[in-house]
Amino acid sequence: MRYAVPDLSHGQRHESELEVEKSRFLAWVCHAPDAAAFEALLGEARRLHPNASHHCSAFIAGPPGEQTAIGFSDDGEPGGTAGRPMFQVLDGAALGQVGCVVIRYFGGTKLGTGGLARAYARAVAQALETLPRRAVVERAPLRLRVDFAGEAEARAWLTEREVPVEQADYGAEGVELTVGWPSDAPADLSALSTRLRGRLALLPDD
Repeated sequence: MRYAVPDLSHGQRHESELEVEKSRFLAWVCHAPDAAAFEALLGEARRLHPNASHHCSAFIAGPPGEQTAIGFSDDGEPGGTAGRPMFQVLDGAALGQVGCVVIRYFGGTKLGTGGLARAYARAVAQALETLPRRAVVERAPLRLRVDFAGEAEARAWLTEREVPVEQADYGAEGVELTVGWPSDAPADLSALSTRLRGRLALLPDD
């Protein structure tokens, strides 16, 4: 599976601000490969903005469509007016591994439940418009055996296809390469086998 994630390093965040009826909505977005990364963002928002009215949040700590490692919170706003709309924007953007906190400073004018939901959703959507992204490819381990003479050729072929070599084990029969093969692509090694004149073996899973 291939999908987009925030192109942000650990601890880095992307920020955007929206004003609605004098209420300020500060949207922070981070790369959240796990729930801990999102929790760190939420903790930082609370630390740096202790006087904010609310710290509402949503996250998807997995690929788009993830059903388990997800969450959202209204943090005191009326039920369903903040966290869920925020989550729906993240989910609809086909993003994975993403966390978001919207920090609200109340401006004195009540927005109503519909107005709140629209404001929180807009704050997230606006932040995503300028969010840097990169592609992630889910990979599964594949074990290949080549003779010593064919190792360099095999590595070159794998590099051409952006398939990483994750481990190399050397034995009497040659070199066993464990590679990260894209999980959404068939393991077609016919071209490599031809290049190595058949001196290639696909090993079974342990």
